[in-house]
This record gives sequence, C-alpha cells and structure tokens, in this order.
Amino acid sequence: MESIILAIKDGGVWMAPIIISFVFALAIMAERAMVIFGAKSNQAKLMATVRKALQSQQFESAIRECATLKQKKQILPSVLHAGLQKASNPGKDMKDMEGALEQATLTEFPRLTKRMAFLPMLANVATLSGLLGTIVGLIEAFDAVANAPADQKQVMLAAGISKAMYTTAGGLVVAIPTLVGNAFLTAMVSGIMDQVDQSAAEVLNEVRAGRSAKAAK
Repeated sequence: MESIILAIKDGGVWMAPIIISFVFALAIMAERAMVIFGAKSNQAKLMATVRKALQSQQFESAIRECATLKQKKQILPSVLHAGLQKASNPGKDMKDMEGALEQATLTEFPRLTKRMAFLPMLANVATLSGLLGTIVGLIEAFDAVANAPADQKQVMLAAGISKAMYTTAGGLVVAIPTLVGNAFLTAMVSGIMDQVDQSAAEVLNEVRAGRSAKAAK
C-alpha cells in the first residue's frame, strides 16, 4: 500500500486523470456486469417450455412463462414475450410477429450495452495521461541535467525519471484491465444476443409450422 501511495505522489498531477479514469471504469464494469449477468436466461429450459406449449397450441402458457422471466429483466424471454403476444392473435400474420420480435430486440440490446462505449475511451485517457506524464517527467529530467545546480542535479534527475516511469506504469495498469473487462462484457452481450436471434428464429418456425398444420386440417 505504501508503494502505491509513493507511486501516486511521485507521479505528480498526471496521476489524477489516471486515477479518475480507473474509478469510472471500475464503476461502469461492475454495474454492467451486474446488469448483463441478470439479463442471462437458461435458454435450454426456457425453449423447452415454450416449444412444448407451442406444439400444443397453448400460447397463453408460453406467454405466462416468458412474462414471469421478463419481470426479472431477462432479455430472451422479454423478446419472445413480444413475439408470442402477436402470434397468439389469430388476426395477426407472421410479419407482425417478426416485426414484434425485431422491435423488442432493438429495444433490449441498448439496455445491455449502455455506458460500455466509455470503457475504451477511459482506457485511452489513462494511457495518454500516462504518456503525457512521461514526457513531462523526461523534460524535467533533461532540464535538471542541463540547468540544475550540481548539488541538486541528481535529486531533480531522479524525480523527473520517477514521474516519467510511474505515470507510464499507472496508465498501463488502468488501461489493460479496462480493455480486458470491456472485451469480456462485449463477448457476454454478443452471446446473449446470439441466443435471442437463435431462439426467435426457432419460435417463428414453430408458430409457422403450427399454423400450417392447422390450416391443412
């Protein structure tokens, strides 16, 4: 802990934007992780229930199951709920259901990615602040070599080099986990949306097959 405090102190004023970037990045990653984990569904279990209900033409049962999970802010049942409500109305055709699924997907997706665009920006701010601190520290070190009194030259040179190294290290320490965290969260969002697309297509096919079988009778 003492070494961290010393690094912040020796890094000077340029450590401030690095620390601020770290705090904001950590807060965004923690908040997004909670939202994304909460939005995940047990796709296999949900689709088994919905598939069974659709094959029996029991739309209300499938809608109730999706509505229950929708209240828990899960993405997949929220999207399917919108489509199944349209499909349960005999006066609506398949295009209405497709439109409802697409609209629900476009509504839910931004809820997952909200504020994530700031993470690469914060990583860049930390890196560039560290680079700027490095340049300032080297300027101070070279100035000490050129102009400082002989008895102060070594101290000022060491201070300038310390500032340069600590700000570089600080920027990288913040930027690397921020970029890794952003990549991890992005992958999780992509996984959820892939599940939504796959399940929506499956539900569409089940409803279409059910209507075709009913019309053939």
